[in-house]
Amino acid sequence: MATKENLKEAFAGESQANRMYLAFAKKADAEGLSQIARLFRATAEAETIHAHAHFRVMGGIKSTADNLKAAAQGEAHEFQSMYPGFLEEAETEGNKPAAASFRYAMGAERVHHGLYQEALKSAEAGRDMESKAVYLCPFCGDVEIGEVPENCPVCGAPREKFIEVK
Repeated sequence: MATKENLKEAFAGESQANRMYLAFAKKADAEGLSQIARLFRATAEAETIHAHAHFRVMGGIKSTADNLKAAAQGEAHEFQSMYPGFLEEAETEGNKPAAASFRYAMGAERVHHGLYQEALKSAEAGRDMESKAVYLCPFCGDVEIGEVPENCPVCGAPREKFIEVK
């Protein structure tokens, strides 16, 4: 049983290291330190390799339909349970940057949940979703399929800021 818990902890740690190193790489790029940024990106990818291996060994990857159910469940937890409490505490403490971060994440997670539910219907019917462009708001994480609205429905960012995901 200890190995299963160790795999979960290792997966979480490697996943967090990946995200942290990518943030560090952006900062190094912004400071004109491109080689250091490349080092951070390479190490981030190495952490992803480790995380995927741990997750695979844990049996975390199943059928696409099962994966969509797990993803939708996780997103639902975030916007229904986790972020509301975090947001309330941040507001109570007067931490406006944290409150904004939680509010945007909560809104984006709600959108992700809906998109996963839509994708699940397709997967359960044995087909892919209709092929359309997918766009990401780089400020809050909102995802839009097909058309990008005039302004992000979560954070209000203008349409031209959205990034097409390939």
